[in-house]
Amino acid sequence: MTADPRRPGPLLPDPRRTEGVHPDHPDLDRLGVPELVRVLADDQTGAVEAVRAAAPALARAVESALPRLERGGRLVYAGAGTSGRLGVLDATELTPTFSWPTARAVPLIAGGERAIREAVEGAEDDREAGEADVLSSHITPNDVLIAIAASGTTPYVLGAADAAREAGALTVGLSNNPGTPLLSAVDCPVLLDTGPEVISGSTRLKAGTAQKIALNTFSSALMVRLGKVYGNMMVDVRATNAKLEGRAVRLVRHATGADEAAAREALNDSGGSVKVAIVKLLLGVSADEAAARLEAQNGHARAALGES
Repeated sequence: MTADPRRPGPLLPDPRRTEGVHPDHPDLDRLGVPELVRVLADDQTGAVEAVRAAAPALARAVESALPRLERGGRLVYAGAGTSGRLGVLDATELTPTFSWPTARAVPLIAGGERAIREAVEGAEDDREAGEADVLSSHITPNDVLIAIAASGTTPYVLGAADAAREAGALTVGLSNNPGTPLLSAVDCPVLLDTGPEVISGSTRLKAGTAQKIALNTFSSALMVRLGKVYGNMMVDVRATNAKLEGRAVRLVRHATGADEAAAREALNDSGGSVKVAIVKLLLGVSADEAAARLEAQNGHARAALGES
């Protein structure tokens, strides 16, 4: 029997689940727009499920990373393609959200900065470049490397992980496939088992979504434990534009019950620091005294306020 030339033959087997063909939507290209959008959106729920299943592994990674960051260590991200761009995004957002120093969030992406906007041919296959980029970052035992690769086999990321571990840094690995070399190469493996994509092999879909959620969860949990949050308020935000100025005033008012004028005055006295303004108002002390109390408690507002 002659094969129908209009229908593609079976893909060669690949042990990586992210490379499999999704069994539920063989005629995706025939769907109308409403159904197509529904299918693509619904499949993203698999990302949430994968991160929920990985929560214990993420918690272990947070607990392992925390002491190193308390000693002044850095978060160093390494990835290629979509995974690398997600690492760049997470590193970049820590500064405006938590006033995390830019020097302590180091994003490494295969192919360099050009790869943030365009594909760099062959960059992800260069294991030696991953090693060299990590060494060029002057990695130390206090640092934490987050290695991100949907496949779990990307040579650039494996090279980065090996170099970081050799230097004594803590290594955390995010992979969307079980049993991959990356998960074996790191101290804290995190499996985000999202399975085949609706568009086969396009790991910018739910695999990428799971990575984004996991990175958000990991770095945000660290920032909470490092005292960047009071209650559930991001009190280390710095007011650098009109939107953030309004947010800072609202946070101070919510935390202290002060009126708008008092909140703005406290923020001005505190150099725009929401955390200092809150401690100043709640304790009735000067901004300098509030800042000193916070410094004595490593920036933890609840401790500076004498709350348990």
